Amino acid sequence: MDLKVMLTTFGLVFLAELGDKTQFATFCLSADNESKISVFLGSACALAITSFIAVLFGAAFSRFIPQNYIKIGTGVFFIIAGIWFLMSPARSV
Repeated sequence: MDLKVMLTTFGLVFLAELGDKTQFATFCLSADNESKISVFLGSACALAITSFIAVLFGAAFSRFIPQNYIKIGTGVFFIIAGIWFLMSPARSV
């Protein structure tokens, strides 16, 4: 196991999840339910499973697509998504 990769992954995912809608949903569920451990375990399992799926797809894609192209594609996707969100009209809920 590569400790540097593990800690880098932890740091990036931790920072990406702070203030995320998943964290707010968990916050609300925790406020509504007495069983805090059930909310924690459900949330932790969901994050672990989605991370597992991401690792599987990343490994599969990297067999056919060079790593550089994946990084560039991901960067372009985030730039386009950011511009799209900035340009879309604000909607009231």
